[in-house]
Amino acid sequence: MILLRHGQSEFNLHLSATGRDPGIPDAPLTPLGHAQAAAAAEALAGEDIRRILCSPYTRALQTATPIARRLGLPITVTPTVRERYSASCDIGTARTELALAWPALDFTAVEEVWWPAIEEPHDQFAARAALFRAEMAALPDRAHTLVVCHWGFIHALTGRSLDNGAWLRLS
Repeated sequence: MILLRHGQSEFNLHLSATGRDPGIPDAPLTPLGHAQAAAAAEALAGEDIRRILCSPYTRALQTATPIARRLGLPITVTPTVRERYSASCDIGTARTELALAWPALDFTAVEEVWWPAIEEPHDQFAARAALFRAEMAALPDRAHTLVVCHWGFIHALTGRSLDNGAWLRLS
């Protein structure tokens, strides 16, 4: 399985410049983030990817889109791989709005409001990551899966910190 952190978002850009939460819900990618997504599409074209799982946050969807296009694969949107809710960027966009913005994607597995109303406790986040790991371990073709997700989710699965647009293989 390959884990890919979404490209740089407007939130990431402002947070790194100021050290403060800039108050940008469901932050979109910056021009650099779009370039990182395009670079990931090229880099991953040589991998034997057969399934793309993606968080419903806009930054993840924008990162997954050029990869899906390049590989000719659909995107499966799953809130399971979303970021831990702890900042303004972790306030999502309602399913109906996402479906309007991304008409080619299937959001039927996504609740209307799919992010928590309050900060997600660390133990619940860890349990969600562990459940995902167990579900993926049960799939015989998991090695052919790309998961477009977030720093916190990748860290919960691997203990590693990835930069925007970076990816790693998880065995």
